Amino acid sequence: MENKEKVLHAMQSSGKPLKAGEIAEQTGLDKKDVDKAMKVLKTEGLIVSPKRCYWEPK
Repeated sequence: MENKEKVLHAMQSSGKPLKAGEIAEQTGLDKKDVDKAMKVLKTEGLIVSPKRCYWEPK
């Protein structure tokens, strides 16, 4: 599973908006890798930010 898939899965299973640090804890990925994956997901339009620093699936 790619990092962006892990990040998206963690967001979908949480049921609430998450910070990058929380996603890193849940997935076991480095925060830098989470940030890179989130940048790709944001560009693809798969995640949105309901409030500053928090992200959730679209």
